[in-house]
Amino acid sequence: MQPGDNNPQPFYFNSCFTHGLDEKRRLQIPYRWKAKLEGEELTVVLWPKHRAGACLRLLPPAQMAKLKSDIDALPNTDESKVVLKRFIGSESAQVPLDKVGRICLPEELARKAGITDTAVLVGLLDRIEIWNPERYEQVKIADSAVAGQVFALME
Repeated sequence: MQPGDNNPQPFYFNSCFTHGLDEKRRLQIPYRWKAKLEGEELTVVLWPKHRAGACLRLLPPAQMAKLKSDIDALPNTDESKVVLKRFIGSESAQVPLDKVGRICLPEELARKAGITDTAVLVGLLDRIEIWNPERYEQVKIADSAVAGQVFALME
């Protein structure tokens, strides 16, 4: 729950959806997620951390603020601090939801993430990933291979 929310129930971005993009690269946000994001200025960030290739992360304001805070907490002597700021600053964009619950993926970010006519939206509980469908299939296979080990950490 975020400060100012009138809804006492926590909200999570969960499930997985596949949606087409129109000729303007507009992508429909699932209805349940849209209800939580309406009126928010969202940030789309190129996220190059998977061997299958880059995806896009869609961050609500609280998650973008947390990401910035995490980077700011790095020591000024750590060269990765400015690299992260430069990369995220230059490989991100603010995107509003339109009246029908779509975002427009910036052309360059969509190209770098391999997203053309179809995208897979994956809930990460507190944020959303947007994948090229073929890349996401590779991610699912890789995740399945280590799922047992990862879930063992939760016990």
